[in-house]
Order: sequence, then C-alpha cells, then structure tokens
Amino acid sequence: MIEIRNVRKSFGPLEVLKGIDLTVATGEVLSVIGGSGSGKSTLLTCINGLERIDSGSILIDGTEVHARSTDLDKLRRKVGIVFQQWNAFPHLTVIENVMLAPRKVLGMGKREAEEIAVRQLTHVGLADKLGVYPSRLSGGQQQRMAIARALAMSPKYMLFDEVTSALDPMLVGEVLDTLRMLAREGMTMICVTHEMKFAREVSDRVAFFHQGVMAEIAPPDELFEAPKRPETRQFLAATH
Repeated sequence: MIEIRNVRKSFGPLEVLKGIDLTVATGEVLSVIGGSGSGKSTLLTCINGLERIDSGSILIDGTEVHARSTDLDKLRRKVGIVFQQWNAFPHLTVIENVMLAPRKVLGMGKREAEEIAVRQLTHVGLADKLGVYPSRLSGGQQQRMAIARALAMSPKYMLFDEVTSALDPMLVGEVLDTLRMLAREGMTMICVTHEMKFAREVSDRVAFFHQGVMAEIAPPDELFEAPKRPETRQFLAATH
C-alpha cells in the first residue's frame, strides 16, 4: 500500500502540492489527470524519493519514504518509475540496458540477469530486439524497453509519468497496450496520463489534480460521466 498524508511541496515561492491525501491499495490502478503544472508529475517523484517533500508523509508498505533512516536505494527496488524520456544508454544494446540495474544494484550474476532481461523484453513484445542498439528502435519500442528495464527489478509498484506524451500518435497504442497488460496482471500502478480513454478503460480510480490540489477522485465512470467539481467538468470538456 502507498499512503500519502497531507503532502506539501514547493519550488521556491510556488507551492505545487498543497496537502495531498491519497491511499493506493495493492493491485489498484490509479490514473492521475489534470492540466500542466497541477502537481501530477511532482507527486510521482516525491513517492519515489527523487524529490524531497516539505511536510506530510509518504509511506510504502509502512516505510516512511522521506525518513532519514530509510534506505532509498533499497526502497526504490519496490517502486519502478518510467518517465516521458526513456534515457537509455546508447552504447549498450537493448538487453544490456535491461540487465544493467539487476547486475549493478541487485548484484545478480550475468546469466540470471540475462534470463530476467529476456523474459521482461519478451513480456513487452521486444523479443526480436535484444541485440539492437536503442537508436535503432522506434519511440514506442524505446518506451517499452524502459518499461522492461523497470520490471527487471521486480517492483511491487510502478509509476508512469506521461509515458506516451513524447511519442508520435501512431506509437502511443503499443505503449498503452503494455500498460493494459500490466494492469490485467495485477500490477499496482499510478499513471499520470493525458490519455483519457486509457484512464477510463484501465483505472480502478481516477484522480483529477488542479493547481496543486487533488480536486476530485472517483471510479472512472463516475468521474467522467458525473464530475462533481466545476474544474473537473471544465478540464474534461477541454479534452474532448
């Protein structure tokens, strides 16, 4: 379980998270929607400990992410994160990119890391790209490689930060299909997304962020069909 309690975060004078309260249960898929600058992506980096919070608390399976005593490297093994940009190592092949973290972080032997990398790349539909360099992949394939790289660490939770926003529209579907597959398999996921159809189809709940506040959270049919807040209605009308 991920528990977020009254989390606040500012960058200089700008408060980007204004007291966020949210619990995500194991096996749940939560989509986070909202305009640019509403705090969605910042929330993900705070959950993963990449950004410090100013106040409040974030707990992952009862461990306080931002406590001084917390081993963040160890905790991050539980929490995979995939960003808009895939940041592959260009001098390594696809399989070498995916093997890197299990070998360096988990101390895994080459054979075991290779088996895991092959399994996860096959999982995301890249079994025929193992020896290829990232520059030879399409954007959608590169993003699926990034997902395989995160999955190779056997995380319990996955955070996705607008993973389709940098892609050609023709390539968005293959990445969303991969996320749908993970959802069906029971992976706990928080997906910051602009893809309303995906959010509606895959999520257990959808949270709408507005100016640093979680303005509304509800099951997708409820939020999309009968939003309670005028800000939510205005945002959804603009996305149609």
